[in-house]
Amino acid sequence: MTTANFSGKTIFITGGNSGIGYASAHYFIEHGAKRVYIGARDLNKLEQAKQKLGDKLSIIQVDLTQVASISAMVQQLGDEKIDVLFANAGIAENNVMGDTSEVQFDATFDTNVKGLFFTVQGLLSCLSDGGNIILNASVASNKGMNFLSVYSASKAAVRSFARTWCNDLKGRKIRVNTISPGVTETPILQTGLKMNEESLQGLKHYLGDTVPAGRIAAPEEIAEVVGFLASDAASFVNGIELCVDGGFTQI
Repeated sequence: MTTANFSGKTIFITGGNSGIGYASAHYFIEHGAKRVYIGARDLNKLEQAKQKLGDKLSIIQVDLTQVASISAMVQQLGDEKIDVLFANAGIAENNVMGDTSEVQFDATFDTNVKGLFFTVQGLLSCLSDGGNIILNASVASNKGMNFLSVYSASKAAVRSFARTWCNDLKGRKIRVNTISPGVTETPILQTGLKMNEESLQGLKHYLGDTVPAGRIAAPEEIAEVVGFLASDAASFVNGIELCVDGGFTQI
């Protein structure tokens, strides 16, 4: 088996201070990346990630819901060339159909759709020809899960971007793929979906019964697949949605 090697490569990850983004930053550093950038809003969490991951990690504070902040991030990068862009940042919140506010709707789409779109568009000038883009969607867009209609629709838009962008960017030989994780044990379960310990254990029990793999995913498992899509081993993989969900979407 070929071992992924990102020697000399520069990686940019949005939302890389926790969860799947942090696990992916760790993966790329462990596999030889020259430089890994992570961008997020919370400076304290960014600095904590920097302390843990070391000198190969660079942090940029950015509000991905604001196009002006994204533009400032791009300016901060200057002449830096990026080989892999993992557009990972996103939020997940429950919404009740019939009782969903405009504020709730906008918060989700401003981050998951608008923020992702303008992040990728803004960083195109930094992205190397022959590089690749990985978008983080979700199996929620395929499953029709209760109380997640706005979140699911936002992630369906993300998957759609990969289809069109891989064609838009073929002249630069930039690959664009989507990864759609299943339920993964990240802080978003508590901070976004507001799950307490009891409800989290109930979720794990439910997944144990319904997911063929019989459990929840670890962020590191998703990061391994992000690494595959970013690697030369996936050189002829383009425009796909890769569900990393223990078989959840297959049943």
